[in-house]
This record gives sequence, C-alpha cells and structure tokens, in this order.
Amino acid sequence: MKGYTASEIFRAIGLVADGPVVWGSPVRSGKPGLYVVDLVAPLPRAPVDASLVGRWIERVPTLTLDGHRPAGKELMARLAAFWLPDQTVLYAGMTAGSIGGRVAALYATPLGDPRPHAGGHWLRALRSLEGTRIWWAETSAPEEYLDAFLGAFAEGVSAETSAALPDPTVVVPFANLQTPTGLRRDHGIASFLLPDLRQVAAGQPVGAGKGGSRPAVRPAGKATRAPRSAGPAATSARSPRAPRASTGTAAPGRPTPEPTYLSTDGIASHEAELLELTETQRPEVIARIRAARELGDLSENADYEAARKEQSLLEGRIQTIEQMLRNVVVVEATTGGERITLGSTATVETDGRTHTYTMVGPAEAQPREGRLSFTSPIGKALMGRGVGDDVVVQAPRGDVHYRIKEIH
Repeated sequence: MKGYTASEIFRAIGLVADGPVVWGSPVRSGKPGLYVVDLVAPLPRAPVDASLVGRWIERVPTLTLDGHRPAGKELMARLAAFWLPDQTVLYAGMTAGSIGGRVAALYATPLGDPRPHAGGHWLRALRSLEGTRIWWAETSAPEEYLDAFLGAFAEGVSAETSAALPDPTVVVPFANLQTPTGLRRDHGIASFLLPDLRQVAAGQPVGAGKGGSRPAVRPAGKATRAPRSAGPAATSARSPRAPRASTGTAAPGRPTPEPTYLSTDGIASHEAELLELTETQRPEVIARIRAARELGDLSENADYEAARKEQSLLEGRIQTIEQMLRNVVVVEATTGGERITLGSTATVETDGRTHTYTMVGPAEAQPREGRLSFTSPIGKALMGRGVGDDVVVQAPRGDVHYRIKEIH
C-alpha cells in the first residue's frame, strides 16, 4: 500500500502546505504551525548510519536499550525496526512560535543533545538527509492540526506494515516518538539525551530522554499470575512486615515495578474494563475525532477538542490498567489460618461493635463494603495479627483500639 505524502495529508486535514525546500534550507515563516520532513520517494530500508549511532552511544553514557547498554548493531537494529518502507513522511512537528526558527533549531541539534530542539532526533541517525524535503503550513492551532496530521498518516499505513512494527499500537512517522495526546511508542531506548545543563544549573529535574518508551501493550486476558506463595504474609504477631512482591528481577538500570495485588475477581473485572475500553470506547472516540476533523477549522472546533480530551483520558486509563495487569500478584482468598494475611477475612471488635474486613490490595479496596487495603492504617495494624490480639490504630481523633475476634 502506498502511503500518503506530506502534501496529500496537509490537503486531507484542510491546511495549505508551503514548500517544499530541501533539507538544510531556511524556512521563510515566522508564524506558528506544522512542519514535516518528507522523502521524495519511499525507501525499502532504513539508511541508519553505523558511525553516527556509535558516536551517539559514546556521547551519551546514560543511554540504554531495554535496560542495558547496547552495542551499535543492537541500537541500529531497533531504529531500523521502526522504519516504514512504504511511507515518505519521516517526521511531523509543530510550534506555537516561529516555524522557521523551529526548523533551524532542528537542523542545529546534534544527535544526543537536548537543545536547541531535540524533536525528531532519530533523523540525525540516518546516513544522509540530503534527499529529504521540508513542508510547512501556518495555523493558529498547531497542536490540534498535528494530531489530525498524525491520525491521517496512520490511516495511510497498511495493516500489514503496522503489524510488523515492534509497537503496532502507536503508528507514527519514523522519527516521531509520541502523539500530542501523550501516546508514546514503546521503543525501549531510554536516557538517550545528554543532561540539559540549563535545567541542572537551575536545580530543575532533567526530563529530556529520561524515559522514552511506554510499557508494551499486553492483550486482555493475559495477566501474569504469581504463585500464592508470592503473596505477602506477616512473620511475627507483634511486628508484621509490609508485603513484598516476588515477581522476578528487573532489567539492569530499571526500577522494579510496583506489584498490583488483585483477586481473581479483580483481575477479571480489570480485564473486562480493558476490553471495553480498547474494543468499544477507543474506536468510538477515534470515529468522533475523524468526524469532527471533517467539520473544518480545528482552531475553533469544540467537538474536535472535546473528543481529543476524551481520547487522552481514555488512553491514560488504558495504560494504567495495562500496567496493573502486567505486574499483577494474585491474591487468593484464605480460609481460617492463625494470622491475618492478604486475602484473609477477619472479624474485629471496637467500641463494642463488630466489623468484618477482607484484606485486599489498594486497587480493590472498598472500605464501605468491608474490603480493606493492607496499606491503610487499619490494614497495616491488622496484618500478621492473630485471634485475641489487640491492636491500636492512630487516628486524627485519637487512638482506636481493635480486638481480633475471628479469622475466617
């Protein structure tokens, strides 16, 4: 399938494109808008330059690939895996300032540097950019039109080409790493830029290149189930310990992900929600965005803006559930037992009244329904205790005393 060229996509979203100029030439525009790096014709293979990639690794000692320091060939292979052989658009960017100034900054930023403009930095890993062109279009709504441009671009990529990508869930031009709504492709390359010295001098956190990838999408229904022995349990009646996960070793250079403690019912509930979000709500939102785009000017298109905001919230929830299910530890309901552990149901007495609590992970906590998180003050106090034990929970109104009557 032949993809859409930059000028065709501009026309499709209702913008008039200027240009093109060859790579390295100035762009005569001082207004906000979009700019696109485009090939004259598709290339079947990515022209990634080994010497440029090697220097990138040497210049940026923090750069990692899937959590380890890569060899040049490994990094080249990962970049090449995201090449779209039937497309001409390599990168699409936007600016609320001067298009000409932003393109000049693009030209002037070496591979691995965060300034003056690190957007599209994968371009600088290519062997030659002399055969590329710059198109641009002025608009007062650059973010909205960039979203529309990337949506139209994705529609021009065949299902076969998308499926061959390492991350087929975020289909964007080769050098785009995320969408305006925050969707990030999972490329595995982290900490790929040098520290921004201006941020360091100002005492600000250095964010450029720190992450660079989002977790890969895991299909619904495939939650990892840890053995029951991996669940938390107290070892002392008088000094219960906080739960610890035994979900394996994290890749070097990456923090161990926090476990998500869920019952089998909780896993099923989250998987059903994920299926509803991805199979029903996501297509509906995409259809609304497409329909709103067709109404015309995106700078004053309330329907389009509302649909984009809904898409951002939807994708955020999808990523949250996927992250939870990737790091799930199954909590199995226990029957009886000498001590309260995760999954136990216990009856306690306080101030002459009895309450029954089931110990669950934070994701399933419903205190009014008796489902108590083990991380809550009461939950922490009860974990590891036995029948007859008295526990004290500090509360703003004063200490609250509980006596454990029964462990079911």
